[in-house]
Amino acid sequence: MELTDARWRTATRSSNNGGDCVEVADNLPGRVLVRDSKDRNGGTLAFTPTAWRAFVTTTVRSTV
Repeated sequence: MELTDARWRTATRSSNNGGDCVEVADNLPGRVLVRDSKDRNGGTLAFTPTAWRAFVTTTVRSTV
């Protein structure tokens, strides 16, 4: 998977102290990429945009 065009971002609620964060790249057509901010060279998960929305929606609903 080619990642050179991915624009990575962290959640706005992430702290700047190097805590447990994920980075998301959603600028590539047809996929959303997710990786660990502490291990950027580790594995990268790839979701379809529909699957990513479902994951985020379910996560938000179950933690609120």
